[in-house]
Amino acid sequence: MTEDTRRIVIEGTAVPVRGDDIDTDRIIPARYLRTVTFTGLGEHAFEDDRAELTRAGQKHAFDDPRFAGARILLANKNFGCGSSREHAPQALLRWGQGIAVVIAESFAEIFNSNCFSIGIPCVKVDEASCRALMAAVEADPRLAIRINFEQCIIEAGAQRIAFEMAAGIRQRFLEGSWDSATELLANREQIAQTAKNLPYLSGFEAPAPAPNDTRGDAKSHGEPAGRCPDPARMVLTSAYGHSRNPEVPGPSLAPRGQASGPDY
Repeated sequence: MTEDTRRIVIEGTAVPVRGDDIDTDRIIPARYLRTVTFTGLGEHAFEDDRAELTRAGQKHAFDDPRFAGARILLANKNFGCGSSREHAPQALLRWGQGIAVVIAESFAEIFNSNCFSIGIPCVKVDEASCRALMAAVEADPRLAIRINFEQCIIEAGAQRIAFEMAAGIRQRFLEGSWDSATELLANREQIAQTAKNLPYLSGFEAPAPAPNDTRGDAKSHGEPAGRCPDPARMVLTSAYGHSRNPEVPGPSLAPRGQASGPDY
C-alpha cells in the first residue's frame, strides 16, 4: 500500500470534548444530512453545543483558539452513539486541520466503523488514562501527543499509556488497507484482466479458449464462434441437459400437459 494511507505513528496536539454519550446528532446536527457532498461540514461540527455554550457565556473546545490545529480528539464513554450517520466522522475529518485520530474510553460500534472507512483510528483507553490525558491537554494545549500503532502506546509528556484496538483493524491501519480505493488501484492489472473476461464489459466477446479446452465452446451452444452463448439458451441447456439449438437433437419444449422428451 502507499505510504500516505498507513497509520503507523500519528503526532499532534489534542482537543478535549468532555462528556459521556455524545451522540452523532451533537457531532453534526441532522439539518446537515441533506448535503450532497461532505464539503464544508467541518465548520458545523458540534454547532448546536457550541451555540448553547456561547449563549451561556462559555466556550466550547472547538471554539477555543488554544486548541486550534488539533489533530487528536479526546472524548469519554460511548462517543458517537445515536444514529449511524457517516456525516459525523466526515465533519470531524474536515474540522480545522482535520481530526486524524479519536481517543476515548469507548465508542459506538457504527461510529467506529464509519471512522475506519475514512481512515480515522478510534483508540480506546481506560477511564483513568483518558481523564489524565484530558487534564494534561487542558493544562498545556500545546502538549504533543504521539500515538504508535505498532506498539499500541500513547506518549504525552511523561505519560505512556497503552491503548486497545482490534487486531484486524489495527493491522489494516498499519498496512494502509483500510482504504478500499487504494486496494483497487494497487491491483489495477488484475482488475483489467478480470474485466476482459466479463462479457458485459467486453461487448459479449468470449475470451479465447485454452488449447484442447472445449468448455464454454460457443459452437456447442449453436452460437457463432467468438460470441458468448445466448443466455436464454444456456438456461435451457442447464435445465434440460441438452442444447436447445434446433440443429442438435434433444427434447422438445411441448405445451404443458404433454410429454416432453424421455419420461424420467
